[in-house]
Amino acid sequence: MARVVFDNIRKEYEDEKRGNFTAVAGSSFTIEDKEFVVFVGPSGCGKTTSLRMIAGLEKQTSGDIMIGDRIVNHLHPKDRDIAMVFQDYALYPHMTIRENLSFGLKNLKRPTAEIEQKVGAASAILGLDDMLERKPRELSGGQRQRVAVGRAIVRDPQVFLFDEPLSNLDAKLRIQMRVELSELHKRLGATIVYVTHDQVEAMTLGERIVVMNKGVIQQIAPPTELYNNPSNMFVAGFIGSPAMNFIDAVIEGGKAVVGGGRSFDLPAHVVQGLRAYEGKPVVLGIRPEHIFGEDFALHVPHDHKLAAAVQVIENLGSENLVYFRVGERTVTAKVHPETSATIGQLKTFVLDLSKAHFFDPASEERILF
Repeated sequence: MARVVFDNIRKEYEDEKRGNFTAVAGSSFTIEDKEFVVFVGPSGCGKTTSLRMIAGLEKQTSGDIMIGDRIVNHLHPKDRDIAMVFQDYALYPHMTIRENLSFGLKNLKRPTAEIEQKVGAASAILGLDDMLERKPRELSGGQRQRVAVGRAIVRDPQVFLFDEPLSNLDAKLRIQMRVELSELHKRLGATIVYVTHDQVEAMTLGERIVVMNKGVIQQIAPPTELYNNPSNMFVAGFIGSPAMNFIDAVIEGGKAVVGGGRSFDLPAHVVQGLRAYEGKPVVLGIRPEHIFGEDFALHVPHDHKLAAAVQVIENLGSENLVYFRVGERTVTAKVHPETSATIGQLKTFVLDLSKAHFFDPASEERILF
């Protein structure tokens, strides 16, 4: 296996209507040997373009890409020693599973004994032994995706590239395949670069996550770091389900004043960190699980209370999502399922502001203190 290096990579497209369009704007990062890295972001953010540039399916406008010790800028995909797994499986329908798995190796004119050994090993790892003589149409979506992964494994590449491979599967199969891919990475000790738009998938699979938006890398960090210390409002709002709440506030005399004139005392270190924002607006960010119905806020100080009319309640069984408004913003609270709340009710909520973040409304960057 090998590391992958992006050195100031830029990708521009020419568009007759919009002129030049920048898909990736000066990205630099290193994916270490045997690391599982996930690219995540909304459609059009540049994540798939980045993956395709690693594969050699797209040519960067400027910058260098390294795989292992080689700069691969001018190498064809077949010469980069990578294997790619696509969203649509891309299996040959007229071939058996055994033939699909061995096809690439036969094209490379590998010895028959080597092909049989590698196909047998991949089949055993992925649980395909009893399916080898079937055709793709006889398999489920999850089984077909396993075959696509197996076809990559037999090539024994330096880097595995996955382009939204679970998008066509139902929710239950996606969870199962996430577990299988995570176990596969541990077993193979492979370098894996994985693209998805699903932040839950990214959080559960990635050792590190590259969050992108509009061609720009917003943050690169392990899942817990992204969740607990987002660098800006985009990352804070994209990572986490439900998303982080944003509440407009003004800092006045060591307090955060929010919609309706409700003010919250702030810890001394927060007051110190927000000195430059005295009398100015900020955005208070707080995750839904840090907002409690007053009747079940058992382990949180009741210093920061907020009364608001309940708009919507989503009963999820193990928890309820309660929606209400603070100023112009809709806020979500993830509360205990036995929390008493009815639509239209004026409900008192307790905010755990020890877990809150503050953002500059102009730059949308997190205020560090």
